[in-house]
Amino acid sequence: MKAKSLIPEPFGPLQGVRIISTGTLIAQPFAAELAAEMGAEVIQVERPGVGDVGWRKLGICLDTNDGSGPIATNWVQERRNVFCVSLDFSKPRGRELFLQLLPLCDIWMESSKPGTYPRWGLDDATVLNVNPTLVVTHVSGYGQDGAPGYPSRTSYDIVGQAFGGTMYQTGFPDKPPSRAAPWTGDYITALFTLWSSLAGLIYARQFGKGQVIDLAQYEAIHRTIGGTMVEYFQKGLVRERSGNKAQGFQPLDSFETSDGWVVVGALSEVYKRLLQAIGLDPNDPKWESARVNLESIEGIEFDAILRGWIAERTTAEVVRILNEAQVPCSPIMTAKDMAENPHYQARAMHVQWEDLLAGPVKGIGVVPKFSLTPGRIWRGSPGIGHDNQRVYGELLGITGEELEQLKQDNVI
Repeated sequence: MKAKSLIPEPFGPLQGVRIISTGTLIAQPFAAELAAEMGAEVIQVERPGVGDVGWRKLGICLDTNDGSGPIATNWVQERRNVFCVSLDFSKPRGRELFLQLLPLCDIWMESSKPGTYPRWGLDDATVLNVNPTLVVTHVSGYGQDGAPGYPSRTSYDIVGQAFGGTMYQTGFPDKPPSRAAPWTGDYITALFTLWSSLAGLIYARQFGKGQVIDLAQYEAIHRTIGGTMVEYFQKGLVRERSGNKAQGFQPLDSFETSDGWVVVGALSEVYKRLLQAIGLDPNDPKWESARVNLESIEGIEFDAILRGWIAERTTAEVVRILNEAQVPCSPIMTAKDMAENPHYQARAMHVQWEDLLAGPVKGIGVVPKFSLTPGRIWRGSPGIGHDNQRVYGELLGITGEELEQLKQDNVI
């Protein structure tokens, strides 16, 4: 029987779900943290004394109140609600502790090169033997098997974007391929990690049987490139970079205003509303031709007219006029723009919480919004091993003296 939840007050649609997360950086741990914001109990495992040094310290940092040194804004934003413990899997006692935790969990998510955990005696068969209903989600760059040499390769976000096929299409034709920022490939992988793990959990609860999920980062990214591969296999076509333009119709692009940038898109009847808004005759067949024949005289003329119309006006004017005409248009937002925007404010998108390391901070709230079981932020990001006593003591019954010895032995 699963031990009582460590969360002080149950909340959210995932209350009653316990996840143990042993990965680092973004793709897999972010999936677990999203679940934690929806009420799941998430135990994040880190290396003793070291922690997830990349994500804890990478990029812009904030001062901390416990003398542990600066903490990354990424960590503060993306490790809320989780319980952080430290554990060395390579030590026999560390392996034992992990195997004691697994029967108390519903999902184990991890990210590593294939073969890492089996070397520590934590292969899938062993894990499922101690908890036959466990959902095991392996996240790796290239998958658990495949062509010789590939599964053992290391990967980062930009590598996944390159191998998965999005990077070749991102950017402008006369420029080198560009990654989607900030870490889009990893965040895509995180979403695949979470939905597949929850799908496995639904099956396990319905049929009483756990299973293993093999999620390759590049495959999650590859799954988001639309009809690219159908076009290649059926027509021999290779999609090229087109900047912000759409392929085969206009407008869908970024445009410079007198004081900034906007994006505008118009399809079918919306296109006619755009024509009218900028003073062109929506019934003139010339402009219908311009919509799909981008390189024709009409197509080039329309693009020039639209760009000129936008360039003569401020961002606020363009956004107001086109949205009043029911034409999709948005300013290209900076962090300052988003912080000051009334719609962001009205939907309480940015909230303040108390971080355990950095004190009061403000950042992105919980997404999406549930009507009956909303998610919440009940605590901020913890330090390395912050919850060792709570998790090992309350869940496994390990005494304070034993915990101190485990710490002395560098097991936790």
